[in-house]
Amino acid sequence: MRDSALPRETGLTALARLAPFFCLYITFGTTLGFLISGAPLILRARGVELAEVGFLQLINLPVGLTFLWAALVDRLRLPRLPHRLGWIVLMQGGAIALLAVLSRGEAWPLPTQFALAIATCFCVATMDIALEALVVETVGPERRPYVASAKLCGASLGGIFGAGVLIAEYDRLGWEVSVLAVAVLNALCLLPMLFYPERRLRLSFSRSARGALDFGRLRLLGGRVAVLGLYFAAIFALSGSNNLALLDLGVPLSEVGLVTGGLSSGINLVMALVSGFLVRRVGTLPLITVSAAGVAASGLLMLAAAAAGSPGLGIAAAILGILCGGGLGVPVFNMIYRWAQGPQPATDYALLFGAAFFAAMPLRVGAPALAGALGWPTYFALAVPLYGLAVLLLRRAIARTLEADQAADRAAA
Repeated sequence: MRDSALPRETGLTALARLAPFFCLYITFGTTLGFLISGAPLILRARGVELAEVGFLQLINLPVGLTFLWAALVDRLRLPRLPHRLGWIVLMQGGAIALLAVLSRGEAWPLPTQFALAIATCFCVATMDIALEALVVETVGPERRPYVASAKLCGASLGGIFGAGVLIAEYDRLGWEVSVLAVAVLNALCLLPMLFYPERRLRLSFSRSARGALDFGRLRLLGGRVAVLGLYFAAIFALSGSNNLALLDLGVPLSEVGLVTGGLSSGINLVMALVSGFLVRRVGTLPLITVSAAGVAASGLLMLAAAAAGSPGLGIAAAILGILCGGGLGVPVFNMIYRWAQGPQPATDYALLFGAAFFAAMPLRVGAPALAGALGWPTYFALAVPLYGLAVLLLRRAIARTLEADQAADRAAA
């Protein structure tokens, strides 16, 4: 259904429609930023080996497994609230409660902390697929690039707080205050979504019957899942370990937190704002091409920094990668929304994002150990060509979809 069939909105009304998504994406970035990006930095700074730090990426596991229970999110409706909103409230509330418990557990055994972190990630990941289904069902195709911008802007702001500010101030704040701050932010950012008019905005294509989880759908989307999985693995291999590389180059923890947490999230915020408009003005494929070339160049610079033992060059390489990588988020997630459009959007989104994320998990877990075994220069020498291959395959898959959509529009004209 085209946006032209929807009621006209003023600019302020359109921004108000984006605000609930923006706020919940802030909580997504804050919670996972602190648990997944912050904790490894804290442990590495305390002398934990790279291989052990890598296992903390398993906290991400629920994000990659959402396709196993996404059909329940599509089929089951909770009482009193609209379909998607009910799941969002339930899961966000669960995350807040778990964070409150986790804030008391600084001295608890590591397995207990780890279990609570995974349970929190489960709630956040399930909230996310309900939220993405809400986007597919209530936002027309012409406006989805702006929702993708709101998603990445919110996640970036959350990253500034969770992986940047809280890590930079961790020595002063401590565990309990840091985790409680994340919980309070989760509660505050849920409030705007409570007023979102889900029933009134639901699009016609989303009203068809929802079936059970169909693994035939996974086979149908298999090629796209594989391409996205390779891309997620490659982008993490090239950029996701930059914080650890900077630490090993001698950059202090507080500076690493500010660069790869705070500054990077700020840059991503600006790039998300800009790239939402660039997708509409310049086009998806040109934006992907230019941005990916810059990310690859940053990997080569990081290789040179590691070989020369240069902290300054390493920081410059990390910033370049963040700047160029910010141009990729909107077109990639906008295409995921397009591929998830159908009667089971939560399930399709979980397959496209979750299953692809899960396929990348071995490399996410093993990358620090691989870098420790090979050394950072050799590691980046392998990561750059892997990233180039992944981007080429993803670009081809997106191009085919865009061509098919254009052909369908011409046939309907």
